[in-house]
Amino acid sequence: MSSEHSLTLADYGWDEQRDNDFAEHAAQGLVPGRVVRAERGQCDVVTAAGLIRATVPPDSTGDQHVLCTGDWAALQPPTAQSAATITAILDRRSAVTRARVSGTSVGQLLAANVDIVAIVVSLADPLKQSRIERLLALAWESGGMPLVILTKADQCPDAHQKATEVADIAPGVNVLVTSATTGEGIDDVRAAITGTVVLLGRSGAGKSSLGNCLLGSDLLAINTVRDTDGKGRHTTAWRELVPLPGGGVLLDTPGLRGVGLHDVDDGLDQTFAEITDLAEHCRFTDCAHQTEPGCAVLAAIEDGDLPRRRLDSYHRLQRENAHAAARTDARLRAEAKRSAKEMGRLRKSINRSHPRKM
Repeated sequence: MSSEHSLTLADYGWDEQRDNDFAEHAAQGLVPGRVVRAERGQCDVVTAAGLIRATVPPDSTGDQHVLCTGDWAALQPPTAQSAATITAILDRRSAVTRARVSGTSVGQLLAANVDIVAIVVSLADPLKQSRIERLLALAWESGGMPLVILTKADQCPDAHQKATEVADIAPGVNVLVTSATTGEGIDDVRAAITGTVVLLGRSGAGKSSLGNCLLGSDLLAINTVRDTDGKGRHTTAWRELVPLPGGGVLLDTPGLRGVGLHDVDDGLDQTFAEITDLAEHCRFTDCAHQTEPGCAVLAAIEDGDLPRRRLDSYHRLQRENAHAAARTDARLRAEAKRSAKEMGRLRKSINRSHPRKM
């Protein structure tokens, strides 16, 4: 965006509905801002007054507020004696969340309030359909609109055939072929994106090169792919919002090595929409599409209308998602049990301090 143009909150996605929702915070003397970069305990926030550094105090339980790049927040403005402080996080319209690599039951927020979730896949590497399906489930579940961008078309002799293969596993999703080297497809991407766009993909997929093409300048650092294993280095160390010249903002992310699923029931249904549609014609409403008689999904496989691989992938991701949900349920039960014990100890302490009179 030209330096002559003074950025406003509207350039970062602020709208009339946000303004109406913020009225109660404004009445308290707070100001709105969007988190363009989040760190532990601090963040960079763009406000009507410009970019400021703000602190993120612990919440009422003593834990750190879960703040994410893309969040809209209410801030106590800075004074001569103190820095700006985040006091509230506004409701998220969408959120990209994956399971943590550590396997804990709490998901990891990758981006908030995104309109387009762009899945970036390199055509210089063999296509991994299962990985694309994982990312699609995550994207659909976020509340944003998925978009698949195939990069490095100049390094693939059958790029458009590959695009057809990807389109077959991405029902309802636009699939674009691009090359940052030749410029192929970049205008198509510009036409397809709007609002806040997040780029997701593994290291070396070409996210930063694509981002620089969209930005019109080399604002995002680029590293070459290693010759030894074909993998890229983590070029982007932080999730950060950058304004786009034609309007909207871009959120580049570090490369995703792992794409664990976290509570993506609806996302799976949309990713495997053809299976979901077929399931409506199964004899049994609770058909698991395994060996049940009258299964429309299995019939479609027999007729050659549905690849077996597609159903196998659906079952595999369903099992993983169910396992993640079970971990979450176990954590909630443990927290409830711990709270009950703490209340019991509190009651005993009160009784000892204030014994009942006989």
